[in-house]
Amino acid sequence: MIESNVIAIDLAKNVFQVCKLSSRGQVIWNKQVNRSKLIALLVNEPVSLVAMESCGGTHYWARFAKTCGHSIKAMSARRVKAFLQGHKTDANDAIAIGLAALQPAVKSSRTITLEEQCQQGITMMRDLAVRQKVALAKQLRDQLLELGHPINKGDAALLRRVPEIVEDAENGLPDFYREALYHQYQQLRAFFAHVDALEKRFKEAVRQDPVCRRLSALEGVGPVGAMLLKLALSQPGHFNNARQAAACVGVTPVQHSSGGKEKLGSISKLAGDKKLRSVLFEGALAVIRSLDKREAKTIKEQWLKQLIHRRGKKVTAIALANKTVRTAYAMLKKNTDYQPALLAG
Repeated sequence: MIESNVIAIDLAKNVFQVCKLSSRGQVIWNKQVNRSKLIALLVNEPVSLVAMESCGGTHYWARFAKTCGHSIKAMSARRVKAFLQGHKTDANDAIAIGLAALQPAVKSSRTITLEEQCQQGITMMRDLAVRQKVALAKQLRDQLLELGHPINKGDAALLRRVPEIVEDAENGLPDFYREALYHQYQQLRAFFAHVDALEKRFKEAVRQDPVCRRLSALEGVGPVGAMLLKLALSQPGHFNNARQAAACVGVTPVQHSSGGKEKLGSISKLAGDKKLRSVLFEGALAVIRSLDKREAKTIKEQWLKQLIHRRGKKVTAIALANKTVRTAYAMLKKNTDYQPALLAG
């Protein structure tokens, strides 16, 4: 039972709607404030439960409210929407946030530290740079193929062939296109350098983080998987058990049970951490491919071989991803290293 007042904040860039409710859900006041006034309000208000939707700015304001002594409850916007009454306005949104925060059944979202947010940021920068590099390289390849200049696979072949095509005066390309093509080539080289620099900084961040180093020992978990696992499970106390952690990532089957009958389906394509799930799935497939070429050395590898025989490789990859999340959760909760169980002699 919540006994303190609730300060519900409808987050925005500069103008915020703030609603103060009693522990019984009665609105004390509901007003608009700017950024500086919101800071002063959080500093001066008695210790309260600060509630907000999980959106842009949530982590910053949650950290600031904690430094002021308040407790935090950040919630999914989908959960809050059920408590909205009347038209959608900032004032009604703030009341809905406050009412949702008073419900024990409405789960809170995690908030991460400044260091974790920066680690998440460099991961997102790296992903965006790689996508932009691939898109630019594909556009060059496709255009040159249409013009009769096929290029072999690989970045090195592309970087070598484009200057040759630009400098070839006998290929009939007009000058304006040569200039544009060379400019695009220079941009691609800059992207390659940018991706390399981000990759180095990312790997350095992984090496310097003790949690990431421990998680890298798991089967099929590389630097990217270790960082994403750390960010997803950095607060193991947020989950009641390992299955909740796996469900949060999205590697557990969708359940539709009624009347005492349990019905389990496939994993959801919409719910969960899609990026982490994809990375774990690809890592699991790599483990399975290598396992095809040798005998099992651990109890887990023996289990994988048996599961491949019964259900196939893709189902086995999801099962391994599920087990990886559960193992990572146990490692972080108990502060232990990964120790695979070897098969007897």
